[in-house]
Amino acid sequence: MTLLRTPLYDLSAAAKARFVEFSGWEMAVQYSGLKAEHNAVRDSVGMFDISHMGKFALAGENLVAALQTLVPSNLARLSAGQAQYTVLLNEKAGIIDDIIYYHQGDRQGFLIVNAATTQKDWDWLTAHLQPKGISLTDVSREKVLIAVQGQKAEVTLQPFVENLDLASLKMFNHSEATIEGESAFIARTGYTGEDGFEVMVSPAVGQKLWQKLSDAGVVPCGLGCRDTLRLETALHLYGQDIDDDTTPLEAGLGWLIHWDEKDYFIGKEILTAQKKQGITKRLVGLEMQARGIARHDYPVLVEGKAVGLVTSGTMSPTLNQAIALAYLPREFAKKGQAVEIEIRGKLYPAKVVKKPFYRSPSRK
Repeated sequence: MTLLRTPLYDLSAAAKARFVEFSGWEMAVQYSGLKAEHNAVRDSVGMFDISHMGKFALAGENLVAALQTLVPSNLARLSAGQAQYTVLLNEKAGIIDDIIYYHQGDRQGFLIVNAATTQKDWDWLTAHLQPKGISLTDVSREKVLIAVQGQKAEVTLQPFVENLDLASLKMFNHSEATIEGESAFIARTGYTGEDGFEVMVSPAVGQKLWQKLSDAGVVPCGLGCRDTLRLETALHLYGQDIDDDTTPLEAGLGWLIHWDEKDYFIGKEILTAQKKQGITKRLVGLEMQARGIARHDYPVLVEGKAVGLVTSGTMSPTLNQAIALAYLPREFAKKGQAVEIEIRGKLYPAKVVKKPFYRSPSRK
């Protein structure tokens, strides 16, 4: 299979990045090293090539009303320039994907979706929105997306942005600006738990911006530290921590459900029943109590009995502590619960802890 490459691939190759296959793309997993890149974002600023992510432009009368039926969040709350993190749900209230919707007015909006689910999301959205007169345009291959993340993201990015004071852009807000003489889409969003921005531009401008940011000392970061950063702050990875068979209530995303503000959305009946009866499993945070790193699909045991599986796990560079996420039955999903993780045939102690594992001072 021929892997896809982003327009920034050559610049990453020149920076001696190490590449891996990810969702059909050849992506940089690390440049200078995972820990150095991780610490750059936590302590200063780093940048990620996330051009592989799906990017859909939406337009049409009653756009919000049409999209409302597909997500549990009330998009009518949004004013132009605001964004909402939410989930697409199937009829069983399973999560088709977690997405960000950027509201651009009564007739326009934009969706950023996961690379691994781009086609699935496109098919689902097209089937449900086109009959309601909503047009969808896939610009995934036409735009570069760069995430500039870290406590110094604002001061670092500002010199390259015209017609927009980044300090005026609140968290989960977005705006048009000018970069290299062309229109640019800038959102104060990200996937690291730090302050930062996601910048969408043409490939030509993206290449210039990436090089200028690099020249200014911004550390290029790969998928490796993107995973450790998001896991420290307990952000979900689609396909591991959430999927078509897990609901928002089970995944700890109940805050996305605006129960009393929406008469209907796909999956609401199932979620209402879950809320009334109680969920049978819940995604929890785990902290290892001995040496050993819990990884995806490692068994979780209580008193010698397998009760769940690890969904994500790593050694936290910030905390110098092995951490993980796992789904456990409700009776074991309580803070302080002692469990064991089976790692290569041996059992290692761990305990359930409160999420997130780490909270950035810049986000408190």
